[in-house]
Amino acid sequence: MNPTVLIYRSDLLPASETFVAAQAHALRRYTPFFAGLRPVPASLLVDPCETTLLTHNDKFANKLRRRFFLATGIAPNFVRALQRYHPVLLHAHFAVDAAAALPLESQLKISLIVTLHGYDATITDRVLLRYAAGRTYLRHKDELRARARFFICVSEHIRRQAIERGVPEAKLRTIPIGVDLNFFVPDPLRSRDLDPIVLFVGRLVEKKGCDHLIRAMSFVEARQPAARLLIVGDGPLLDPLRAQARESLRNCTFLGSQPPSVVRDLMYRSSLLAAPSIVAASGDTEGLPINLCEAQAIGLPVAGFQGPGVSEAVLENETALLVPPGDEHALAEAISSLLTDACLAKRLAAAGCRRAQQHFSLEAQTARLEDLYDEALQ
Repeated sequence: MNPTVLIYRSDLLPASETFVAAQAHALRRYTPFFAGLRPVPASLLVDPCETTLLTHNDKFANKLRRRFFLATGIAPNFVRALQRYHPVLLHAHFAVDAAAALPLESQLKISLIVTLHGYDATITDRVLLRYAAGRTYLRHKDELRARARFFICVSEHIRRQAIERGVPEAKLRTIPIGVDLNFFVPDPLRSRDLDPIVLFVGRLVEKKGCDHLIRAMSFVEARQPAARLLIVGDGPLLDPLRAQARESLRNCTFLGSQPPSVVRDLMYRSSLLAAPSIVAASGDTEGLPINLCEAQAIGLPVAGFQGPGVSEAVLENETALLVPPGDEHALAEAISSLLTDACLAKRLAAAGCRRAQQHFSLEAQTARLEDLYDEALQ
């Protein structure tokens, strides 16, 4: 029987984090089980049968249990439940969650591996101080850096940020997560005429730059009245973005969070994927936007802003048209070019497929992760 690795995320599992579940389920030499402090309502990414939680709802008593665990690390029933899996490793996603999981590492007597995805390597301490898990992280970050066996960075940008913030360089490994190339495959019918659809996929937060895209699309609509914007995702900026779109666009639809199968089908229907990511005021930046890897895998060209994470996921002028961050007129020009120049779009799409095959295979990247698990156990 394969050895067991505990996949830890305090909130199991936000709908936007398909990459966490996909990587765990792609393991071949290790068996994943998920652990966390509370479930995310209506999340379908992990099976309850493969999950152990400290609490199961947000009743007041359970909120107190979570706060108590974050403050003290004491939860004997939770630890005993995890011990039944006989885990050999603890793999925590996001540094903030890893700090919360430190008591599990010591009580289970197993090595801890941490994946740094984005905000956890870039956001300022001032922002982290605003919430309980962030304060727990700040109290224990030096201990975390000393005790974790490895820190996995999803991009070189995140690796550089981790070094700047004091993570020991010898413990850093860069391993992108990748996408399932058997699922995100080129559409054999893609040669058909497509409606001019611009697709956005991502959480509706500042760093994703959706407000810039909406303003850019107003310029696109002036030239191409049939152009349509589809926005997939949810988040704290949903209401203001809806209001902005109502005021400035004729053809914009918010679709909410969608499962991977729906996202893939929307990519098949669309002319391009928009990636208007920016550096947020909090310092939050992209790590490696998984939706750009998915788009390239199926042969969907990309238009977006240059910047951290994005410029590693795609190749400028080869698989994507990238413009200076915040330049909405230039973004509109890039989008219009891909909507009107079929040869350009096909060239970028073909190069994107090749890039995904070479660099973003979930199978290949997970094999690298399992090699790192082996090294940690040595």
